Amino acid sequence: MPLIPLYAPPPAPVVAAPQTGLIAYPPVFFASSGAANAFEMLLRLPGFVIDGGEQVRGFGGAAGNVLIDGRRPSTKSDDIEEVLRRIPAGKVERVELIRGGAPGVDMQGKSVVVNVVRKAGGGRRGLVAMANGVVVKDGRSIPSYRLEASGDQDGRTWEASLRQGRGIDDGAGGGPGVRTDAAGRVLSRSDIRSQGDGWQTTATAAYELPVAGGRFRINGRLFTDRFRTDETQTFTVPTAGFQQSRSRSPETEAELGGRFVRSVGSKSEIELIGLRQTEDEAYRESFAPPVGPSSEFGVQQRSSESVGRVILRVRRSEQLSWEAGGEAALNKLNSATRFSENGAAIPLPAADVQVREKRAEAFVNVTWRPSPKFQVEGSLKQEASKISSDGDVALAKALAFTKPRLAVSWTPKDGSQVRLRLERIVGQLDFDAFVAEAALNQGQVTAGNPDLNPETAWVAEAAFERRLSWGATGVVTLRHFRLSNVVDVGPVFSGDGSVFDNPANIGPGTKAELQATITLPFDRLPIRILRVKGAQLRGDTTWRRSRVTDPTTGEMRTISGLRHLEWEAHFTHDLPQWKLTWGVDAFGAWREAYFRSSNKELVKLRTYVTGFVEYRPKPNLQLRAELQNATSRGLRVTRYLYDGPRGAAPLAAINDRHLQFGPMVWFRVRRTFG
Repeated sequence: MPLIPLYAPPPAPVVAAPQTGLIAYPPVFFASSGAANAFEMLLRLPGFVIDGGEQVRGFGGAAGNVLIDGRRPSTKSDDIEEVLRRIPAGKVERVELIRGGAPGVDMQGKSVVVNVVRKAGGGRRGLVAMANGVVVKDGRSIPSYRLEASGDQDGRTWEASLRQGRGIDDGAGGGPGVRTDAAGRVLSRSDIRSQGDGWQTTATAAYELPVAGGRFRINGRLFTDRFRTDETQTFTVPTAGFQQSRSRSPETEAELGGRFVRSVGSKSEIELIGLRQTEDEAYRESFAPPVGPSSEFGVQQRSSESVGRVILRVRRSEQLSWEAGGEAALNKLNSATRFSENGAAIPLPAADVQVREKRAEAFVNVTWRPSPKFQVEGSLKQEASKISSDGDVALAKALAFTKPRLAVSWTPKDGSQVRLRLERIVGQLDFDAFVAEAALNQGQVTAGNPDLNPETAWVAEAAFERRLSWGATGVVTLRHFRLSNVVDVGPVFSGDGSVFDNPANIGPGTKAELQATITLPFDRLPIRILRVKGAQLRGDTTWRRSRVTDPTTGEMRTISGLRHLEWEAHFTHDLPQWKLTWGVDAFGAWREAYFRSSNKELVKLRTYVTGFVEYRPKPNLQLRAELQNATSRGLRVTRYLYDGPRGAAPLAAINDRHLQFGPMVWFRVRRTFG
């Protein structure tokens, strides 16, 4: 039994479909860029920025804004960028940009999604890619390789991939460390040298075939990482000395998932999803200062997640569709933490915990298009969970939340669209917040807190999109969040009277976001003198503001870790006559602030710029050279230390670390087969 389409695609690949909310881009639209896979195609899509989804438990809440053949990938741990990279450009029939929704399309709670529609059949394909980079400052080599293969025959498809490579921490590096008192007098001065890297391996496989009148797909992923960081500080003031810290963080992740889809009658289908994830992770850090006690911190964690999800979709007509379903999940975490000074154990709150969570969610979504100009999407979700903790903290609690959503889009004329959304969202408790963590080289230990409640918010969103006839696209989006149970940092007292910081609910708050996205093709600019054939500029900027009451000082401040400004810009110039593409990618500087009971930390990262040149001597061969971090972006961390609680105690010292990483030079070769 063939599967029915859940939405009505345009009758033929077109670049515009007036007042339907759906624009289809055929492969020829991306041909001049030489895109080799679906990911590179989406990078050229006007007015769209890939959202990989949230790293949360469960399947429904982790959705991004990319569909494959009208459905989400049946994996959580596999990054959407990697999923798209494994779809060759020759396998893509068209790319559909769906704005505001369309009957039968699972918008996954997003205002805009992309659907990558693949061609049927096509035989076998393969890819071999090799790369090597060099860290200019220290000469470290960064080798990596990728192998991919896929096939499609007689309704059965399969794919497999293997990636290995060395990952580099560009937040490490070398630079000065200075500690001053409140009056600016230098208390200590040092030269910092740090390196962070690790060898990563990722293997994936999937197989899909017809089963019982539908289609069944099974997929698996295995990931390992052996990351290490080493740091040495050489002091010159007040006296000569050395300080060393080392950390090791081996990690192994495994996932097995499956999906079955089958038509039920002529207007509906049922979808079943199941997956199982496990993660084993350890973190060990040792710290030896020039004066004072040495310390060690270690944590061993094993977590697992089992999820089952069922969805019934019904498309009543071209204008009306609905879906209903439910999801159940079981999550577990076992964590053991140790902290010692000079070999003597120091007790930490919530050091050893075992957490178990049972979650269930029922939902119904309705999409209605009363006229070609209007689209209405409404959904209602009911979530219930039970969390229990054993070990150092024994507790059990039940939580329940109702999550309504209403989204309306209006397309007054071709090229313009207004989108409105009102939704209640419920954050998910991060199991990492339940256990202690440390950064000993900065004198920081954070306790765990299993007794957190999820952060909730009412979100109001308004977006305006304009697509001009000569190809330029702009989208402006404004969001306002009314927050409850904000998860931030608060003080906690251990059994021996020591004071630690831990994740805590600190009350209500607000957050506002203004996002602007623009795509500007230069070949049809209204100003003739500025026209450059094959050139394009894409940019995305987000401004954020927030307010919350500080639990230590009682004053209003921003939420910890919130970046006030983020931006990125991408310029590409395609020269097909020379088989070349060159470009520049820039990721803007950002700043984060963290507020703890007796210190405040500012983290700053400068603008990151990469230049590249691609040469395609043959359609199946690509050579690429990159200069990454051309601006030598560095990480600067400034900590303001107080003699007691902030707001009541005087400023005692300021620690400033400014590490410069430097550029990296990369060379890549990619060869496709089939």
